[in-house]
Amino acid sequence: MNEPVRPAAAADPALAPGVTPSGITEDALLGGRVRLRQPTSGYRAAIDPVFLAAAVAAGPQDSVLDMGCGAGAASLCLAARLPGCRIAGFDLQRDLVRLAGDNIQLNGFAGRLSVMQGDLLNPPPRLAPGSFDHVMANPPFLEAGAATPPADPRAATARLEGEADLAAWARVALFMVRATGSITFIHRADRIETLLALLAGKAGDIAIFPLWPGEGKPAKRVILRARKQIATPTRLLPGLVLHRPDGRFTPAAEAVLRGAAPLEL
Repeated sequence: MNEPVRPAAAADPALAPGVTPSGITEDALLGGRVRLRQPTSGYRAAIDPVFLAAAVAAGPQDSVLDMGCGAGAASLCLAARLPGCRIAGFDLQRDLVRLAGDNIQLNGFAGRLSVMQGDLLNPPPRLAPGSFDHVMANPPFLEAGAATPPADPRAATARLEGEADLAAWARVALFMVRATGSITFIHRADRIETLLALLAGKAGDIAIFPLWPGEGKPAKRVILRARKQIATPTRLLPGLVLHRPDGRFTPAAEAVLRGAAPLEL
């Protein structure tokens, strides 16, 4: 179950740009710096993994673990922004892991990125506990039983917690990161209290960065970054407004989404 997954035939360099197998689209992230192949149905990456990657305070030689990496959107964005960092990812869904492997090859990141199949409750043995400088995650947003599962089982896995609840995601992130290393999550704003409780006494220097959908509107998403075994107090940051009144992205959002700018947490 935890063996490395080789790129599938979709990564064949003979395929022209934009030509993808049936059921797969090729999308551009970071203003075209990243090419992402992903399924036409089920979970599809949007802006969340881009903002997650922008919030990781990695140095050029740091190691990063992407838990629940899916097709690799966050890993690819981080690799494009920080050419020297090394990133490993794992995901439960084998078809997404194969796509992530394809995307690594497609973007020329084979030397720095790796991906494997693995269960959060039984992480791949290749991943040594406490060996990563940073861990990032975009966990399922909804508690089990809190909503009707989507008809597509892949979408249900991505959006609804299963046996691995938010407590498991926080526990494994802390288990995998080194002492004083950082963990970064993007999650629903209405679950921030739960996440803070899970980190109490285990991590500090917590920074909460709201993503406001528009001026004067309540935040639906927050980015939370914490450092293991650090006792510095929690900070609530101004965050970032995503949309103008006419629905277009704000210049600050465009700087992240198209310009690959980092977020200052």
